[in-house]
Amino acid sequence: MPLSAQQLIAKIQALPDERLAEVEDFVDFLAAKSRRAAALDRLLAIAPALEAAGAPPMTEDEIMAEVEAARAPRRRQSGNADRP
Repeated sequence: MPLSAQQLIAKIQALPDERLAEVEDFVDFLAAKSRRAAALDRLLAIAPALEAAGAPPMTEDEIMAEVEAARAPRRRQSGNADRP
């Protein structure tokens, strides 16, 4: 049976301070994973309409260029502009 929010909070409060950063990182990871899944669902939802409209499929290189263009502003903000 899953924990209630209160039970989870109690467990987190019992952790040593040095472990809280790990918990925060994991929560951020889970949130990002959910956002990526939602974005993929939205993309897949429009795929039939694109195909029906006769839009040509994107190549893997075109997809990677789009991904890099979307990531570039975040990398500049976080100081990871040189990261592949």
